[in-house]
This record gives sequence, C-alpha cells and structure tokens, in this order.
Amino acid sequence: MFLEKLEVGVYRVNCYVIADKNSMSAAVIDPGADFENIRDIIEDNGFDLKYIILTHAHGDHIGAINYLKDTYNPKIVIHYLEKEILENPDYNFSKQLGMNSVSSNADLMLHDGDTLELGDLKLEIMHTPGHTKGSMCILVNEIMFSGDTLFAGSMGRTDLYSGDSDRMKASLKKLKQLTINYTVLPGHGGATTLEYEKTSNPFMRDEFHDY
Repeated sequence: MFLEKLEVGVYRVNCYVIADKNSMSAAVIDPGADFENIRDIIEDNGFDLKYIILTHAHGDHIGAINYLKDTYNPKIVIHYLEKEILENPDYNFSKQLGMNSVSSNADLMLHDGDTLELGDLKLEIMHTPGHTKGSMCILVNEIMFSGDTLFAGSMGRTDLYSGDSDRMKASLKKLKQLTINYTVLPGHGGATTLEYEKTSNPFMRDEFHDY
C-alpha cells in the first residue's frame, strides 16, 4: 500500500493519499487545502483517484474537495450522518475558519461496518461520533485514520455543531475495545499507536469513561 501524508492549510490538517500499488487506484483522506500539492502526488505516481474520503466535514478538512472533484471526478465518501455538515457552510464552519464558503454533495454515504474497496485494499468504516455526529475512522492494514476523534494524547473537541461529549466518550470506549494495535494516523498532529493511547491518553482511561 502506498501512503503519504501532507500537512495542509493554516490549521495543519493531516491529509493522506493512499493507493493500491497493483491497480494504482487511490483515495485522498481529508483534503483540507493545498490542492496543487495533493495533485502533484497523484500525477507523479500515475494514480487513478477513485475516492475522496472524509473522516468528517469541517471546513479545515474539506477545502480542496471541489478542486479534486472537478479535476478527477472521484466519488466523495462520508458517513451518512455527515451529509448536512458537508452541504452547509454554516455547519461546516468553512467561512468562520477564514476560508471561502465550502460545500459539496456526497456520492457515497456509508454506515458503521461498511467496507470500501480500493483495488485490493479493503477499507473498513467505523462510526465514531462525538466531534461531529457523522465522524468516522477508517481502518486498513492495521492502520487507523482517526480524523478528529483520537489524537496522540488527546481527543477532538465536542463543542461545535453536532458535537457531543457523551458520544465522544462512547466512541473512545469503542476504540479501546479493539484488539489490534493499530497505527493511529490522526487528523492533526503526530502518529501514535492504539495500545499506547489506551495506557497513556487520559481520555482513553476507565475513569474518564466512568465520569
């Protein structure tokens, strides 16, 4: 599997380009900005961009989606509960974040447990609401793209539209119950592992969930 990370935009969102090396089918996860840099990776490697996958639809994670859509016509993939946030700039905060108002329409709206095929790769969708009601993690080859649900040593905020602290607690508990030691690639900041977060992240500890 090909994997490359870019830090994009003023909010330093982690955008990931992944691809199946056999079919050269690619997906971009959370293209928040810097379309040209994302395009260069696609073009330099000769990838066929099949999907734009959003862990959630806040403005800092979607700023380049329409450029990519217009250039490559990939399918935009979200959890179905994220639909209104993607479609409404007032809900995705793109304007409030100092960007032009950004909105788009999803081509595929997935549910918890759904699988997306990218060549020979199988991407499993895990619904992890809390940061937004349609936030999701993407699991592939013992890698977890955790969006703004789980960070190294922290978690995503829950005070924006459709955020919910109780749902975030439940989502983190759900992640804690996973038995695979995933490499966690979050929406902001550095990589970590799930086992490390289970023991060191205060928001993954039992006392946080019991509070």
